[in-house]
Amino acid sequence: MNLENVFKNNEKWIKAKLSEDGEFFDELGKGQNPELLYIGCSDSRVTAEELMGMGPGEVFVHRNIANMVISIDLNVMSVVNYAVNHLKVNHVVVCGHYACGGVKAAMQSADLGILNPWLRNIRDVYRIHRDELNDIDDEDKKYDRLVELNVQEQCVNLIKTAAVQKAYRDRGLKVYGWVFDVHTGKLIDLNIDFEGILKEIMEIYHLD
Repeated sequence: MNLENVFKNNEKWIKAKLSEDGEFFDELGKGQNPELLYIGCSDSRVTAEELMGMGPGEVFVHRNIANMVISIDLNVMSVVNYAVNHLKVNHVVVCGHYACGGVKAAMQSADLGILNPWLRNIRDVYRIHRDELNDIDDEDKKYDRLVELNVQEQCVNLIKTAAVQKAYRDRGLKVYGWVFDVHTGKLIDLNIDFEGILKEIMEIYHLD
């Protein structure tokens, strides 16, 4: 990779944007008002705005290994709280992807050093759903299913937060779970039952 090309590409991008809209950067500098918070994987193949056909200012993005929402991760929790409480987004998406290296690593019995505590959260997802997963003989299908179940559990983790619960009550915010198929380019809606999950967990996780 020639890093000088990055700056050349940036100049081309600026010219292209200005040719479409001469006031593009003036408007961009006025602030952001996204409707959507996207929590995705850091994988270099899964670009958030591009795969959704969105541009600058339209989506607030957080990415980490395997699109995790961990309650003691101040990074993701700060993003969620800022997006929900201050930017007032009305849609929060957790987007995983097939062929996820983080999920694959969590399926292996190996000491991966500093990654161990992070991957433990994915292994917990496997533990919760082990009966379903262990009934799948095809390893590739099991891998894909764990990707989907991990997205589902991260949606549950979002629904446990006070910010999401309050925004749901106040303005109808919802949480969605998607998977990006790197083999076809398609976004798949897992149709997470947001309201059903919320109702099920409120006895324990309800936060005024």
